[in-house]
Amino acid sequence: MSARIYRPSPSAMQSGPPRAVEWVLEFTPSSPVRPDSLMGWQGSADPLQATILKFPTQDAAVAFAQRQGYDFVVETPGVKHPVPPKNYSANFAADKPEFGRF
Repeated sequence: MSARIYRPSPSAMQSGPPRAVEWVLEFTPSSPVRPDSLMGWQGSADPLQATILKFPTQDAAVAFAQRQGYDFVVETPGVKHPVPPKNYSANFAADKPEFGRF
């Protein structure tokens, strides 16, 4: 079995910092998804398709995957580049450089 270990990004609907930073272990699908002929729903014969395990740290997730003998890939989160805060009044400052003037 193969798995993917990653830290999910916060929802776009949340404006503040995340409350809990957790790592997720998710299994890669072993069988293809197929539609049900009667209802048209998507289904699979893979029992671990919807299994998501959450861990407090990356090391805990890696230790669990190694202990269970899973092949895994760790995806490290990207680096955040914070934007410096700017006041609304800075848009109307007298010493603001004029871009686009010829």
